[in-house]
Formats: sequence, C-alpha cells, structure tokens
Amino acid sequence: MRRTIRRIVVSFILAATTLGFVSFNARAQSSLAQSSRAQNSVLTLDHGWQFRQIIPTPQDAESGWLPATVPGDVHLDLIANKKIEDPFYRNNESKLQWIENASWEYRDSFDVTPGLLARSNVDLVFDGLDAAAQVYLNGAQVLNPDDSFRVWRVPAKAQLHAGSNLLRIVFPSPIAAAQLVAAADPWQSRTKVEPKTYIRKAAYEYGWDWGPRFVTSGIWRPVRIEAWDKARIADFAIRQCDVSKAVAHIDAEVEIETSSSGPAQVSVQDSTAAGPATASRLVALHAGTNVIDIPIEIRQPKLWYPAGYGDQPLYEFTANVSIAGQTADKRTAKAGLRSIVLDRHLDQWGRSFQLIVNGIPVFAKGADVIPFDSFPNRVTTADYRRILESARDANMNMIRHWGGGYYETDEFYQICDELGIMVWQDFMFGNDWQPGTYNFKLTIEAEAEDQVRRLRNHPSIVVWCGNNETEEALGWAPRDKLPLEVKYQMWQDYLTEFSGILNRVVERLNAETPYWPSSPSSDYEELSSKYQSGDAHLWDVWHGRVPFSTYETHNSRFVTEYGFQSFPEMRTIETFTRPEDRASIFTPVMLAHQKNNEGNAIIHDYLLKDYPEPKDFASFLYVSQVLQAEGIKIGAEYFRRSRPETMGSIFWQLNDCWPVASWSSIDYYGRWKALQYYARRFYAPILVSPHVEGGSVKVYIVSDKTAAQPATLRVRLMDFDGKVLLESNQNVSIDQLASKVYLDWPLARLAQSGAADTSRVFVVADLTSGNTHVSRNLTYLAPTKEVHLKPAQLTVETTGANGKYTIRITSPVLARDVYISLDSLDAKFSDNYFDLMPGETLEITATSAATLDALKEQLHVISLTDAFAPSTPATASAR
Repeated sequence: MRRTIRRIVVSFILAATTLGFVSFNARAQSSLAQSSRAQNSVLTLDHGWQFRQIIPTPQDAESGWLPATVPGDVHLDLIANKKIEDPFYRNNESKLQWIENASWEYRDSFDVTPGLLARSNVDLVFDGLDAAAQVYLNGAQVLNPDDSFRVWRVPAKAQLHAGSNLLRIVFPSPIAAAQLVAAADPWQSRTKVEPKTYIRKAAYEYGWDWGPRFVTSGIWRPVRIEAWDKARIADFAIRQCDVSKAVAHIDAEVEIETSSSGPAQVSVQDSTAAGPATASRLVALHAGTNVIDIPIEIRQPKLWYPAGYGDQPLYEFTANVSIAGQTADKRTAKAGLRSIVLDRHLDQWGRSFQLIVNGIPVFAKGADVIPFDSFPNRVTTADYRRILESARDANMNMIRHWGGGYYETDEFYQICDELGIMVWQDFMFGNDWQPGTYNFKLTIEAEAEDQVRRLRNHPSIVVWCGNNETEEALGWAPRDKLPLEVKYQMWQDYLTEFSGILNRVVERLNAETPYWPSSPSSDYEELSSKYQSGDAHLWDVWHGRVPFSTYETHNSRFVTEYGFQSFPEMRTIETFTRPEDRASIFTPVMLAHQKNNEGNAIIHDYLLKDYPEPKDFASFLYVSQVLQAEGIKIGAEYFRRSRPETMGSIFWQLNDCWPVASWSSIDYYGRWKALQYYARRFYAPILVSPHVEGGSVKVYIVSDKTAAQPATLRVRLMDFDGKVLLESNQNVSIDQLASKVYLDWPLARLAQSGAADTSRVFVVADLTSGNTHVSRNLTYLAPTKEVHLKPAQLTVETTGANGKYTIRITSPVLARDVYISLDSLDAKFSDNYFDLMPGETLEITATSAATLDALKEQLHVISLTDAFAPSTPATASAR
C-alpha cells in the first residue's frame, strides 16, 4: 500500500543552554525500544525461549528442546547448553561448520491479557531476525523475513488470544535458503554472483581474512508485542536544515501512524532549554501515516564538535501526541547540532576530499572498525566503551564502520556521540558483488530506510557510504573474464543500487549528511598521477609485499584503508593454544588463527628485511608488533604531513572479533598492541615529524589546532651513547590547521658534524609549549637493516600503593620500543612501546588492583635489543 503523508508546519524559537555529558545505558537495537512512551503498551518477549535442531526424520513435537537466550543466536545457545566447545579454542572452528547446514527452530510461550487485546492495534515487532525464516503465531504463518538488517512489524491482533500464546520461528539452513533464492534469478548463472548474497546477513559470518567462519541463525535482536489505540509515533527525527554558531534552523519531523481520522495536539519540547520550551499545534490526522514538520530556530546553539575541536553537547527533544486531551504517545530524541560538508572542490592535486565540520576542515584520524565479536550478543557495554574510549585516548577523531558486518546498536553510536568520534558509516555490503533482481533492490531500499531512520539523529555519523570495495570488485578475478554484455548488466544494476537507491534514501531521510557511493571510490572520475579524487585503499604494502616507504609515493586525497598485521601478546595467544601450539608461528593452531593466505609468512618475510630472526616465540610476537607499528607510522605521518592534499588517515583496523593474528591495533580482549600506543603519538593534535627527503632532514610540524600556537623546537643529532653532535633550538609559531617544514638540515652538514657513520647516529626532535612537552619523534640516517643499536641496560624502579604505581626506567644508551608487561595481572600503563633517550629517566604510571609486591614479581621490562640473540646485532627501525 502506498502510504499517505501529510505535512503540517509550525515554528518556535529556543534559546541555547549549556549541556552536560549524557550517560547512555540502553542497548536495544531499535529506536522504538529506546523511546520514552506513555499510554501505549509493550510486552517484551525475552524469557522462556527454547530451541532445537530440525532433523530430517519425524520429530516429536516436544522432543529435543533446549533453553535459549533471546536476543542471541544458535551458536551461543549451543555453547550455553554445552553442546559444542569454545569455538575460538585451537582449531575448534573447523569442527563446527555443520551448524550452518542445519535448520533450527525457536519457540516461546507467552501470556496475553484481555486488557492488551482490547487495544485497537496489537503488533508483533522484531528488531532483527538472522536471517531467512518463517514466523508462526499460534500456528498461523505471519512473516517470511529474509533480511537480518530489517525491523519487522506485523499486525498480530487477529492471531492472538487471551491466555497462553505460542510464537515459533523456523530458521532453515542459511546456505540452503540462499541457494534457493539464487536459483530463481535467471542472471545468476551468468553473473556468477555468490548465492550467499541473496539473503541479507552479515558478510563476515562467512569468514574474512581476519575472522573465522560461523554462519549462524537466530533472533539476534529484541522481539516484543506493542499495543496501541488511536496513534503511535513511528519516527521522530531532528532534521538539521542549516546550523551555525549564530543560529540553528532545524525541523522536528514527527511521523505518526493513526488508526482513524480526527483532531490531535502535536507538541515538541526542548527539555535542555533554561525553561522548557514547547511548540504545539492542533492538527487533523487521517488514518495511515502523517508526517508533521515543526521548524525550530535555536539562537546561539551549543554545537557538537569532533574530539579535539570542541565539546559534544546533546540536545533532548520530546514529541507528544495528544488525542481528546490524553497522551496517545510520546517519544524522546537526542541530537547534537553540527553542520557537515563533504568538500569536493577542484585544486592543484585534482578534487579535494575533506570533511568540514562547523566550518572547520577536519583532518580525519582513526581506524576501521569491524564487528566486536563473531557473535554480536556477547558484546557488552564495557566492550564498546573499552574500544571506543581507546580510540579517543589515542587521539582518533573518526572510525570507519566497515560494511562487511552489521549495523551497530544505538549504544555504540551514543558512545561515539559522547566521545566526539565521527563515524564513516558503510551500508552493509562488503566486497561481494550484489544481486540485481528487482526484489533485491526493493529489499535493500527498505533496509536502508530502516537503518537511516534509526541512526540519523546521531551527530557522530558524518558520512553514509554505499559499500566496501564492491565498486572495484567488478574488475576482480574471475569477474574480469565475464562477457561484456554480462558486465554491462551488472554495472547497470550496481549504479541503480549504490548511486540510485541508497543515495535516494539518504537524500530523502538524512540529506544533511553526505552520501558516498563506495569505499574506495572517485565517484566515477578518471584518476591519474596528476589528478586524484575520492578515497583510497592502499594495499601494495602487505598484499604487494613492497616496502613501507611505498606509502610515501601515494598522493591520495583521503585514505580509508591501509594496514599491516601483527600477533597479539602472549596472554592472548595462551587463551587459544596449548604449549605445543606455541613452538612456532607455523604450527597448525597458529595457522588456524591466521586467516590471510600466507599471512604468517608475510609477517616473517617483512620482519627479516628489517631485523634479525627473533630469539624465541615470545620475542617474535613482540617484534611483530614493533614492525607493524613502525610501518603504519610511516604511512600515518606521511598522510598528515601531506595535508591539505590528503585529509584523512584511517588505518586497517582498530579491533578484532576473535583472538587472531591480524591488522588490529587492539586485540580481541581489548589489549593495546604497539600500534595503538604509536597511534596516540602519531595522531597527536600537534605532531613533530622529522623526515629524510631530498638530501636533507626536514622537520615538519603538523597542527590540528584552530589557532596558531607558540612553541620551542629542539632538534639534536646524537649517537647512541647520548653525545650531541649537532643541535638547534628555536622558537616557532605553529600555523593552525597546517603542515609545514620548520627546520631543514642538509645531510652533508650532518656528515660534517660527526655523522659520517650513519649506522650509529639518529636525529631526535622535541616540541615544547611552555612547560608542556607536546611531541617527540626520532628518525635515522641509514636503512633499517644497517642501523645497529647498543644493548640497552635498563634500570627499573617501581613504587606506589593502593592501585597506583610509578615505574621509573633509565638506560645509559638509546633504548628502542621499551615494552612493559605482566605475566597474568592486569594493569593500565600510561605509555608503552616507547623510546628512551640515553641517560633519561622516564616515569610510567600503572593502575592495577594488584599489590606492589605482586606487581614487582610479575613485571617485565625489555627493549628491542632484548628480542634477539646476544651475538646478533640488534637494529632500530627507520622512521
């Protein structure tokens, strides 16, 4: 049925007030479940569920049922009932592949009161079913869903009765269900589109080059009964027409579903104003859907800014619908007011790609985010906070929410809102070529509408992106060998879906937020070495096995993927291995927890280009993290030095979905790798970056600050014993929002100053502002393999009490990548994987529940030279 929409417009003016931070606790996926409601009734169906496997032989109606948890999935229910072992332990993954080929059913018996049935409308609502299923209510089929990302609402009053009711959901094998749909597409045999894509579910379930294959089924989001009479608020959006520091013009858009015609009072209140400010209007509603726009003007608004640029205040608005003097429904929405522009002007390098937030060109610093777990319902509030606060603490202001997983919970985006972390939001299409059937196009349009409506009030979402790598996937083998007429049809379908359907949904529902068709993409512009446009994924490092310095040959406008792998620390490895599995990185279990073809060999090959062979397994883990961090540092600092030509550095990847060797900077258990500590330094608001180029050491200072800042720049040429061979001290005024060279030392001058033997010297740059040390960075004058460090002799002193400790570390020579670890205790260190200057004492704070004696007993402090056999010269990484 075509819905009928009526728009009614009123306006009022609000004065801005100062807001505090907002605490977010709700985890429901649907915005409906978050709403503050009056009058309408909600019966949450989260107790008493059972599940069982459907077997081919006749099955007794009451046999085989086991307790189930909803929301959840079949893998978690099998684990809880001790029917399968830990999927992440050793090679258990391979033993559990039978689950995806089985069919499952869930059931729940629940009571309905006569009072609930007396309501005019009673709906059965699913916030997420994964994925193809048949839903039966008291024996009658009421739904046949096929998209795990949809919200499904079914009128259910006719099927319900007072007393006990039975809800049963059958999940056929997702593999078989997808093949059945694919077989009905006459083009599939020609396009070779993977059958799995015909059913909309998270692509990473089928495995990725960092994640296991667990194709699951289940009721993965909440389910409930909603009962209402004359009206319900179906959606409440704060549309930001134009926003500035002087005034914000917004539209409060209230979508009301009614069962009959008649008058109603519709009001919107800003509860954050000094005195509650309310606009109300008597309107005539008709049966069906009514959309009412209430323009609001807020003078001198408190604007929402990304981290590092300002605060993150949130306004709270409440919509109320009253009929005959009684509240029919009420809904609350929070919004941060900000203006977002994706600036794409022509310049000397091609076409720009930069986000302008509240008039400020923001250099995006961050990482790609994948699902937090192979089984989404294991993710807790603490997990979200640990990872997202770690991103904020590492000076990140953006994450790219990658398109091969699932749309995250409202809580995830609320935390991003609170922390000032911008979100590049992919629609959930990852790598695979997508079907082109008309039904598929209708499905993804409805999915996009559901998700954009749910998420559009979050100020953190600053880009909607059509997909991950699908645009470029047409040229990948074996599609590159398809007949031209087939590829032509596939391309037409692609344009319809990703530059037509999804673009149209965003333009209609969230026009204030930019839409981008794919990542990477140039928006179909032709690129050359002299003309760059759009965003880029750079994978010649790693997949192409080229040196890390290759990053510095790219002139990308915005980099949304680049990365390198490392192993997690020993404590994480121990969670999935036995001692014999840790004989080397090439044992069967270690290879089972490496999902990239030849991944462990690639790490090993890169490592040997820069370092000797580590002396043991634990040392290899440590050096792999140093290798990863040093490599990504080369790229990140180059991209930052290249602003405004390049305006984004998003490395792959921030987190893991299981314990694994991967590109992550934080492992599955939330433990920071070396890369995360490095990121805090190379993403600092002001970065000093010495770099050897063009026969000189050029010292750059990169600033994200919006005002010029005075500072003192100290640059020294030193040997590894700490002797200063050349020094420069100068007062500088750091340009705002810029990258600039502040010192240029010709290499010939350095050679004349005692640096003829470049293998035994380094350059260190320090930037201070007043009494604050702003940034430090080192660079070397010889290739990595030719730089030889002296063995560091670290002196360590630990003091403190009551959970707060100070670790003082000193070395008479340069100590590279000093690493502090504990055997089994947990502690949070203020820094790690840091360089210690000769003769310098560095104080590291440690927070732990352990006693001082226990901490001392388990404390280990090493540097890079400790990772290699004593007879092997240790090396330092070249910057």
